[in-house]
Order: sequence, then structure tokens, then C-alpha cells
Amino acid sequence: MGEARQLGVDAVVPDETDAVDLPVTGSLPPELTGRYFRNGPNPLPGENPAHWFGGHGMLHGVRLRTGRAEWYRNRWVRTGKLAGRPQVLSDGGRDLTAVSANTHVIEHAGRILALVENGLPYQVTPELDTVGAVDFDGQLTTAMTAHPKQDPVTGDLHFFGYGVRPPYLTYHRLDASGRLVHSREIAVPGGTMMHDFAITEHHVVWLDLPVTFQPHLVGKTMPYQWDDHYGARLGVMRHDRPDAPVCWFDIEPCFIFHVGNAHEDTAGRIVLDAVRYSRADFTAIWRMAGGATNPAGPAAAAAASPEGTARLHRWTLAPATGTVTDQPLDDRAVEFPTLDDDRVGRSARYLYTTDDTAIVKYDQAHGAGVVGVHQLDPGTYIGEAVFVPAAPGPRREDDGWLLSITTRHDGTASQLLVLDASNLAVPPVAAIDLPRAVPAGFHGSWIPDNPT
Repeated sequence: MGEARQLGVDAVVPDETDAVDLPVTGSLPPELTGRYFRNGPNPLPGENPAHWFGGHGMLHGVRLRTGRAEWYRNRWVRTGKLAGRPQVLSDGGRDLTAVSANTHVIEHAGRILALVENGLPYQVTPELDTVGAVDFDGQLTTAMTAHPKQDPVTGDLHFFGYGVRPPYLTYHRLDASGRLVHSREIAVPGGTMMHDFAITEHHVVWLDLPVTFQPHLVGKTMPYQWDDHYGARLGVMRHDRPDAPVCWFDIEPCFIFHVGNAHEDTAGRIVLDAVRYSRADFTAIWRMAGGATNPAGPAAAAAASPEGTARLHRWTLAPATGTVTDQPLDDRAVEFPTLDDDRVGRSARYLYTTDDTAIVKYDQAHGAGVVGVHQLDPGTYIGEAVFVPAAPGPRREDDGWLLSITTRHDGTASQLLVLDASNLAVPPVAAIDLPRAVPAGFHGSWIPDNPT
């Protein structure tokens, strides 16, 4: 496994570097003034983690301003784990600062946070230097998901922590100023790997799915495996009522790494769109994630196995009747769904996904059909697409840009692409040559200089 990690799009980066005045093909929109940051696992030289998800967090950043790509830099997040501290303490407790911080990077209330789901977030500066672990003035005593959801109207940040011992699941909410204002335990039967969740205007949607903690795997690989005995259900909970009950809906067993979005329809039902793995799909992708193959792209998984791919799916939950319906939306293998952050928890027309060598755009107004594809050549991998809205003011939902890092499969080069979100068929608005190949990673964010 260690040797394979050094090859192609999987190749780990051995050091930190800086570059200025990056070459740009095309024209960068002057409104793009800020920083694009992306996170992903990157072991130290000579390290060989037992699972692809286990590498230390490395942030890659590009600074854009006044039509120029001013700099690129990459930095490891200086966590307790990077310093060599064990997460499991001698008394059986856990050091929530001894984590990789390798999954996502977001901004909330003036803090830039590198996230991983098994510990505390780490704050970094706009130049990617590590400030330290954040527990919100001692109020956060659980892990924090790597997929918090910011309400576009209130500015509140909804998130959760899960664990291998009670409390298995805890809901948290930060207000717009960054204060932790609410926490409550959510009762679930056991320790599951809950990677993501969803919010609507009034609700949280929980994903209680059959990938559970397996103690015998600790120290060998990621200690979570598919569990046929656990069952699968989605939970709906009012987040504007402190002690609201959770209404649970049993569903066909599956796993969801990433939610697209959720919203409340005119009938009061909750509509959830996400990428769905069947049991066989999850088993295949999990086997590859613990081996030598990077599972970031569905096509990479499909090349090794006819399984291991996720597809866009919809569940419609009716709290008034306790009923749930579900339907596949497309048979294309996709992952990393994103949208305009102004539509999180509300009805959104467009979702953007990846299928390893393309960005795929879905239009909910046309039955979640594919209405745009930006196709790269087979030798180039493309990562998650982050939507950046156009200049402030009235606009169409897809009036803006998509930012995504591409990497040649032979590991020779990477670019940051700027795509016109309203028309993926046209060439990129701009392509920024990066000074090194950036390995396939996880999630990123656009952090404007003057966030609204």
C-alpha cells in the first residue's frame, strides 16, 4: 500500500511549499477575491497509514485577487496527532486534539476551521498556519463532524459529534457569532459512522445507517464495518425546539457519505437528496479505501470492481404520517454533491457532482436530470466543485463559478479550474497552473475577503 500511495493521483506530497504569481490561462473574474482552500489526507514521508482516511490533514490554498492568482501554498495542519500524541489515553479516554483534521475546511464567524469527524476542529490562519484546537471556550466536549451546515438565513452553524461510547450522538449549534448555544444528546442504539447529515429551515435530518464501530479492528484499520444487524433509518427533528423528539423512518439498508441537500416541501414533507451506496457498493469502496486505491473518484472504484459507486437518490419523509418514499434520480456514478450555499436547507434547483473526470450538473426543475457536464480527458481527475456566487445582488441560482482542482492521473500536474456554473459545456473561464501535483483529497471552501 505504501508504494502505491506514491503514484499518480494518489501521490502524497512530501513537503510544504510556496509559489507566487501563478500562470493563468483565460481571465479570472475580478469578483473572485479571496482564498480557495482544500483539505485531504497526506501522511508524513515514510508513514504508511492503515487506511487512506488516516493521513494527516494537508491544506492546499490559492489566493485570488483583482484578476490575479497571487499565491499557492500547502501546509500540514499541526495537530496533536502530527506531533505524535495518541488519541486513546492510558485511562481509556480520548484526546480530541490528537486527530488528523484532514477532511474539510470552512469559515464561520471569522474562524477558519480544519475538520475531521473524530475530534475537535483546528483553527488556521488565512495563510494556512495552525492556530490550535478549538473547543468554543470549553463548551464542546465531543467530536465535531466534518460536514456542519450553516443556515443561510440565521447564520447559525448546525453540527454534531458521534462516538464509540455513550453519548453516541450529540447535536450542537453555534450562533452567527460563533458561540456554542445549544447541545443535546440524540438517542441511537450504538456507535455508527455518521459522516454527514442535513438541515432544513426547521429540521435536522439524521442518518442512522448500518456501518458500526468494531472494537476488534482498532489499531488495524478504520474500525467501522457494514453491520447487517443494525438496520437503517433516517431521523427528522425540529432544531428550533430544544427538546423536540426525533421521528424515525426505516429505510432500505444503504450508506450515505455525502448529502446533496434537504428542504421542506409545500406539503410539510422533508425531501432529502444524497448519494447512496448499496451494501455491495459500500463494501467495495471501503475495501479499496483500506488498500492501495484512492476511492475519491467513482470511476476509480468502478475500474477495480463493477461495484463501489454511489448514485443520486431521493427520500421523501412525511412526519405527519410516518411514511417514507424513495426513488433513484440517476444511474450515473457520482460523488461529492455541492450547491449554492445560499440554498442550504431550502429548495435548490441545482446540484453539482463529480464522476472522476467530469463535473455533472443536475436540475431539480427537470426531475433532477443532468443538464450540464464539464468533461475532462480520461487522463485527468477532477475533485469536488465549490460554487461561488457572482457579484452581490439579484441573480439566478447558477449565476456564479465552480472551483475545482484537477490532477493528471500520472501525477505530473494540477490546475485550479474556474468554470461558468451556468454553462458547463463551455471551456473554463480560467485555469490556474499549480506549482505541484495536488493529490486527490476531500472537501474545500471558497473564503471571500469580505464574506456577507
